Amino acid sequence: MYQQDGEEIFVIDGHVHLWDAREENIVHQGGEEFIQCFYDYHTGFTPDEREWDLDEYRYYGPERMTEDLFGNAAADMAVFQPTYLTDFYDEGFNTIEQNAELAEEYPERFVLNGTFDPRDGEEGLEYLEQQKEQYDIEGVKVYTAEWRGDSKGWRLDSDEAFEFLEKCADLGIDKIHAHKGPTIRPLNRDAFDVADIDDAASSFPDLEFVVEHVGLPRLDDFCWIAAQEPNVYGGLAVAAPMAQNRPRKFGEIMGELLYWLGEDRIIFGSDYALWNPDWLVETVMNAELTDEQKDEYGIELSTDVMKKIMGENVADLYDIDIEAKKEQFRADDVTEEFGLGDHYGAPDATAD
Repeated sequence: MYQQDGEEIFVIDGHVHLWDAREENIVHQGGEEFIQCFYDYHTGFTPDEREWDLDEYRYYGPERMTEDLFGNAAADMAVFQPTYLTDFYDEGFNTIEQNAELAEEYPERFVLNGTFDPRDGEEGLEYLEQQKEQYDIEGVKVYTAEWRGDSKGWRLDSDEAFEFLEKCADLGIDKIHAHKGPTIRPLNRDAFDVADIDDAASSFPDLEFVVEHVGLPRLDDFCWIAAQEPNVYGGLAVAAPMAQNRPRKFGEIMGELLYWLGEDRIIFGSDYALWNPDWLVETVMNAELTDEQKDEYGIELSTDVMKKIMGENVADLYDIDIEAKKEQFRADDVTEEFGLGDHYGAPDATAD
């Protein structure tokens, strides 16, 4: 586990991907534009010495992912958030089936989420049922700006989407992760607008809506919605790396989120492999607010606050028992593979 000031921080990376953007998988110009845009985000917010080259960025594979996430104990668990983009990529960019291979190898370390797209109609409802039956998913990731034929997006507050949300509620899939953040070439910025979260969250109070990327660049809109909807959470993916080279901006974002949402509805995510938790966790944990921001927002990024943001909040969402996980991780496959026994307090072999 990550350590700070003598405190153990159990880190659950709430937003990770295992993607395939190799050239042979790209079937539309948008697929190349998409991964190039991702790479621009990567190089723009990653320390120079931690940048990847583009070839390894296109496809890094399950072994590297496991090592990057858990090998140095920067993260203890991670949540898969699929992004299909099947109009751009022949086998999909990042599907539940692809993610499941790694999640099933290390089930104690990964939470596997699925997806839906209301434009798929009855077939999509059947696929949602299949994901629940096959993988027992508790959450879905939705991508409202994904292209599908002539359509360049959909809304979460549409009648069609509500049918899928009703199905989620019926199936016990109660976590809805929605990409509501910066656009990615060639997708349309307005199709990621956070406004459709409002009616969806009001209409389905028993579902939890995690707004990934906290609505950036529409942070104010997101905060006003989340302030009135107690079942809306903010995911820090994309916001988190601003702690690296935009620390005042990061402080502003955290100030607004803590002021409006409080410390219990903010979730850390690296957006791996956009960014790697092996440096990002430390950067976020060491972020500081300016004196002016502390005075304005009346908050501190204390260790107790950050423990919630870095892992405890997503653990509450997914009913993860952190103390039981610590015990399990003393001798699980990842701990043995990477020699992490000391991080989890390996039991004394001489004890009775």
